[in-house]
Amino acid sequence: MVRETDHGAAHEATGAEGRGCARIARAEMTEGPVSAAELARAVADRAAGAVVTFDGMVRDHDGGRAVESIAYSAHPSAGEVIERIAADVAARPGLRALAIVHRTGELAIGDTALGVAASADHRAEAFAAVSDAVEEVKRRLPVWKNQRFSDGTTEWSNCA
Repeated sequence: MVRETDHGAAHEATGAEGRGCARIARAEMTEGPVSAAELARAVADRAAGAVVTFDGMVRDHDGGRAVESIAYSAHPSAGEVIERIAADVAARPGLRALAIVHRTGELAIGDTALGVAASADHRAEAFAAVSDAVEEVKRRLPVWKNQRFSDGTTEWSNCA
C-alpha cells in the first residue's frame, strides 16, 4: 500500500527526462468503502488548476441481466500492481497528485469498486491521467469479479 509519498525527488535524481513525479496520495487495494470525494480531497493541491475523479460503481445490470451484487477477489500481488500503475501514471508532466483505490470483497449496487483522482496544472492532463489509470487498472490489475444475478446465476470475469 502506498500513501502520501512524493516520488519527485527520487525521479529527478535519476535524470529521467528531467521531470519529477506527482505525489501518490493513495495506491491500494482495500476491503473498506471507497469514496471518490475523499480521493479528490487527498489529491488536492493549491498549484492545481484541475481535479478530476472517476467513481466506478456497481451497477444493477450487465448484458441485459439484473445484477444483485458483486464480489471482487484479488491476487496477492494486486497491491504491488496498483502501486506500479500509480507510479507509471504519476510520472507524467503537469500532474500534481494521484490516487487509485480498488475495493475487494462483497459490494452492493451503488458501491464504488474503483476510485481514481488526479490533480494537475491543467484539465487535459488531469482527465488523461484518470482515463489512462482506469484503463491500466482494467488491463493489468489481477482482480476477478463474481456477479450475482437476480435469476440466481453467477458469472466470473477477469476485469476490474
